[in-house]
Amino acid sequence: MSLSRRRFLGVLPAGSLAAFHALAAAERGRARITDVRVIVLQGPRTYTLVKILTDAGVFGIGEGYGSPGVGIKEGVIELRPYFIGKDPLQIEALYNGLGNRIDGSAHMLLRAVSAIEIALWDLAGKLLNQPVAALLGGRYRERVRVYNDEGPRNMADRESCNEWADRMKKDPAGWTAFKIPPPRSTPKVDNARDPSNRVLTSREIREIRQAFEYCRDAIGWDCDLIVHCHWEYDLRSAIQLAEAVEPIKPLWLEDPMPPDYSESWVRLAQVSKVPIGTGENLARRQGFKDYIVNSACDIAQLDIRNTGGLLESKKIADLAELFYVPMAAHNTGSVVNTMATVQWAACVRDFLAAETLIGRRNWMDDVIVHEGPIVVEGHIAVPQKPGLGIELNPDVVKANLAEGEKYWE
Repeated sequence: MSLSRRRFLGVLPAGSLAAFHALAAAERGRARITDVRVIVLQGPRTYTLVKILTDAGVFGIGEGYGSPGVGIKEGVIELRPYFIGKDPLQIEALYNGLGNRIDGSAHMLLRAVSAIEIALWDLAGKLLNQPVAALLGGRYRERVRVYNDEGPRNMADRESCNEWADRMKKDPAGWTAFKIPPPRSTPKVDNARDPSNRVLTSREIREIRQAFEYCRDAIGWDCDLIVHCHWEYDLRSAIQLAEAVEPIKPLWLEDPMPPDYSESWVRLAQVSKVPIGTGENLARRQGFKDYIVNSACDIAQLDIRNTGGLLESKKIADLAELFYVPMAAHNTGSVVNTMATVQWAACVRDFLAAETLIGRRNWMDDVIVHEGPIVVEGHIAVPQKPGLGIELNPDVVKANLAEGEKYWE
């Protein structure tokens, strides 16, 4: 299936970025990038933060991929010389000028590029006195739905599911959606289980059905459940899994097969009564194109740290909209990436929900300065201040630096 030139022109950002180009026209050339810095925080995961400084005294903050974060910091350092002296408002030109660092080749450093690109948008928003969502085309919503990925301690036990549901219902964050992985058996208790293959055993299918029914009974029908796979299954098992969880009406079945596109994804999406979501491991529009054009998923779920950043993610969403495919967001980053994701999600018309590790009311929330809880009624308000709308809390950042890291003064 092919797209006409006219339909492809519809996904270009010229119209949606009109406000940005108009505001930037008078400011271009007035600031130059003087440095690109990177630090890593350590918590349950690693969190790679980037800071772009300018001779105008204004800086931008972004976040690259964390766990696995191998090579992200080194990639940012490798890219640093290219950005020094450049106009920070030439974001798309700077991005495309990176050549084989973004082209899908073995030379690509897209995760590091994404971190820098996000920081450039934060910087642009501060220079132009506008929130990033306004620069990317404007807000469709004032708050973005987020979901919790904490499930019951033992899904096979009804009491454990009830305890989890009671705790979640009392949580002041007001969660309304939860992503939970299916339970897996072991060869010790399931003679048919082979950890080397991608097959679900008959016992596992029965136990998965029962476990998710326990979860649904416990949490009720006012909340959504997402079935969280990790690219584990073959086509037949993915179909069987979708059939097993269909009675609890999941919001989507996430990443049931390995990330690479194949016709098997088309077949799965055709036969499954449960919406199929995928995309967190995909990069650039090129990675999403076949899934979207061939109706190989019902929900395109991206991570702005993987795709190439905020503008590329907006282009992916624009492509998906042509085929009436809604968007969701994978996000295992810190509160910095969460707020960047929220800015992007606000300007995506058909957006469902974003993953977040924020809202537990611990130090991860406090990496930024905030008044009151960040997650309220299962949503995060879209910041209205310029850029990403956040300010780092230096004391909390310093207290949670990874071993050997030094704070960027």
